[in-house]
Amino acid sequence: MLLFGIGIAARNNSGDLLDTLYPLPLTFDASLESDVATLATKHFKLTPELSYREITLAQADAFAEALQQSHSGEANAVSAAAEALRESAPTNSIVVATLVDASKAVASTPDAYLRLQVLSHRLSKPHTISLESVFGQLPNVAWTSEGPIDLRELPARRLAARSKGQWLSVKSVDKFPPMTDYVVPAGVRIADTARVRLGAYIGEGTTIMHEGFVNFNAGTEGTSMIEGRISAGVMVGEGSDLGGGCSTMGTLSGGGKMIISVGKQCLIGANAGIGIPLGDRCIVEAGLYLTAGAKVTLIDNEGQALKAVKARELAGESDLQFRRNSLNGRIEAVSNRTVVELNSMLHKND
Repeated sequence: MLLFGIGIAARNNSGDLLDTLYPLPLTFDASLESDVATLATKHFKLTPELSYREITLAQADAFAEALQQSHSGEANAVSAAAEALRESAPTNSIVVATLVDASKAVASTPDAYLRLQVLSHRLSKPHTISLESVFGQLPNVAWTSEGPIDLRELPARRLAARSKGQWLSVKSVDKFPPMTDYVVPAGVRIADTARVRLGAYIGEGTTIMHEGFVNFNAGTEGTSMIEGRISAGVMVGEGSDLGGGCSTMGTLSGGGKMIISVGKQCLIGANAGIGIPLGDRCIVEAGLYLTAGAKVTLIDNEGQALKAVKARELAGESDLQFRRNSLNGRIEAVSNRTVVELNSMLHKND
């Protein structure tokens, strides 16, 4: 898959790029890739290996006109992006065209921002495009009320703002900005936007409460209630509920390579957590952290213990309820006969 976008890239005083905003990123399937790559190479001298190039708006217009001959939908998107940028680029920014092969490692800052925005625009789902080397291509900057600022330039910018009677607010210092500074997907509610990183995939109908957190390359398939943590790489299925303070284990900080996911109509109780993927219609009792190596005793429908297994052996299984026996402390798995149903009015996020 090829990804393409025309955007505004902010620079520091040395000319290094800090971010890139793409109003309308595009993805192209195999049937369009050769035409798009040929046109991008012709108009911008651009290839997926080069990643990005600074362009003029006249070049963007010419590219849109060339696309119009065979791909009117993509041409309209490029024209709209160029029009949006025409009079809005500040003096410390440049306009860039970016073309990347989504199966290859991230090669530049504009490349990284294009991939992250493609995810947040729901144009591709997590794990479908490569994010290899993304940390190395994202500068650590101050995210402020005036946009991204190089940390070395922050004291001077703060002083300059104060001298004009203005207040420069620093929201965070990070490689990843809040998603909503770049993309606000339709049909969602996010109580604290600082807790959803760019590159999150938030399905329509999702509600993220104040303590909910969603990392990049992770998110929800559709209607879900999120009051816990969705770590990098984790996808949550339709109709699931993550209770307050609960956690899903990611793989960024080492540990296992198992990709964690939550199936449809699952419930992870408050302050609980999972280190294995859950199938559909599963429940994890409040306060229970289910790691892959935890011993779980299987209980039959008559309440009799069958055998103990490691939790990883139950990975992806549906219709299970995980609980801790209050008398002997062991973790048990029983058949779940309860269907988790979310309040439809809470998730009608028009």
